[in-house]
Amino acid sequence: MRISELEGKRVAIWGYGREGRAALAALRWRLPRQPVTVFCSPDEAEPLREMQDPALRIEIAVDADALCEHEVVIKSPGISPYASPAADAALRGVRFVGGSGLWFAEPAAGKRVAVTGTKGKSTTTALIAHLLRAAGQRTALAGNIGLPLLELLDVQPPPDVWAIELSSYQTGEASALDVAVVLNLFPEHLDWHGSEARYYADKLALVTKAAPRVAVFNAADPVLAELEVPPTTRVAWFNLADGWHVREGSVYRGERAVLDARSLPLPGRHNRLNLCAALAAIEALGLDAVKLAPAALSFRPLPHRLQTLGTRNGVEAVNDSIATTPHASIAALDCFRGRRVAILVGGYDRGLDWGVFVERIAAEPVAAVITMGQNGPRVYEKLRTLALGDRMVLAEAAEMEEAVKLGLQALGTDGVLLLSPGAPSFPRYLDYVARGRHFAKAAGFDPDQISAIPGLGVA
Repeated sequence: MRISELEGKRVAIWGYGREGRAALAALRWRLPRQPVTVFCSPDEAEPLREMQDPALRIEIAVDADALCEHEVVIKSPGISPYASPAADAALRGVRFVGGSGLWFAEPAAGKRVAVTGTKGKSTTTALIAHLLRAAGQRTALAGNIGLPLLELLDVQPPPDVWAIELSSYQTGEASALDVAVVLNLFPEHLDWHGSEARYYADKLALVTKAAPRVAVFNAADPVLAELEVPPTTRVAWFNLADGWHVREGSVYRGERAVLDARSLPLPGRHNRLNLCAALAAIEALGLDAVKLAPAALSFRPLPHRLQTLGTRNGVEAVNDSIATTPHASIAALDCFRGRRVAILVGGYDRGLDWGVFVERIAAEPVAAVITMGQNGPRVYEKLRTLALGDRMVLAEAAEMEEAVKLGLQALGTDGVLLLSPGAPSFPRYLDYVARGRHFAKAAGFDPDQISAIPGLGVA
C-alpha cells in the first residue's frame, strides 16, 4: 500500500517508538492534513500533544473495537499480527501494514539488497554497505539495524544501492528486491510468531513472497537447503567449497584464498561466514567481490555484538547484549576458546530449549556461568544437574551489578567477562542496547562510548 492510498481513509498508527515516529513524519510529509489516530503509551502521549496537530488524535487504550474504528493501521514491528487484539481486528476487516511495507510500496531509485537471519543480519548488512561504499557506490544502510526506512523517504540524491536489514517481523513486507540474503535459521521470537514453523515461514517470505532476482543462502543450513524458491529467483550459495567459504583461517572464493580472516576486526568463525555472505551479495550485484574483499579489514564492528569494552585488572569485558538465543551465546563462547570466561546469561523467558547450551558447557566447562533474568532460574537448574563442582562456578544473580560482581570474583585477575545473554532484554530493559549500556556501566566503562552504529544512513 502506497502512502497516497491512505488519503481520505481512517488511519491509525499503533506504537510510537522510532518506527511509529517515522510513520507519522512520512504521513505529515506526504499527507499533511490527513486525520491520524496514534495508539501509544502515556509516556509517548506528551510529546504528541506538544505538536498541537489538529488532525491528530491520541489514544492510550487499545483493543479490537478501537482498532476497528480504522480502515488501515500502521503497526510497529514488535506487535504480533497473530495475537489479540490485532488478530481480532484483522478478522473484522482492518488492514495492517508496517512502516517497511509502506516504504517498499513506494517507487525508489537504486538496487535493493535485503538481509535477514536469526543471527548476524546487522553485521552482514553493515558489511555489505561498507564494501559497496569502498566500491564508490552511494549506499543507504537502514532498516532493522537502527534507522527506519521511512526516515529516508525521498532522500536526495537517491542511493545507488539500499542495504536493508529486516527482522522476521518485517520480511513479509519486502518487494522488488535485487538480492535477498538469508544467513541462518534457529527458533526465535516464538511468542510473536506463535510457532517455529510460522517463524521460519515468515522469515523466508523474504524469498518465497518477495521473489528476489538472486537469493544468497547459507549452504550449511538444512532449512535453506530444502527451500523451494520462486522460478524467477537464482540461488547463490555461500559456506560451500565452490563459493565463498572459510577454510584454515582464510576466506576463500572457490579454491582461491582471498583474505586472511585472522586480520579481520570481527571475532569468530560466524563473523567470517557473515563476510562470505556479504561478498556473495556483492557478487550478485555484479561487482568484483574478490577485489573488494580487503576493504573488510577497515570495517568498524557494530556495538553490542562481541564488543570489547576494555580491560580492567586483567579482565577483558565483552558486550554481546544482542545475543538473544542460546545458539548465539554458544557462538560467543567459540570466540574465546582457550581463555578463562565468565559468561552472563538469561533474560526474558520465551520457552526456548537451552539444552544445546547445557551440552556445550558439559563438554567444555567455562570458569563461571552467572544466570540472571526471568529465565535465569530455569537455566541455573539445568546447569546444576551437570554437577561440575569445583571445575566451574555456577551462580544466580538478581541484577546486572550482582552478575558482574560474581563474574569478576570467579575470574580474579585473568579472563573474559562476557555478557551474552541468549535471551531478549525486555521487560527489564527497553532493548538490548539499554542492557548493553547497563553492563558497561556495571563493569566500569562509559556507556555513552559504546552505542553508536557506524555508517547508518546514506553515504
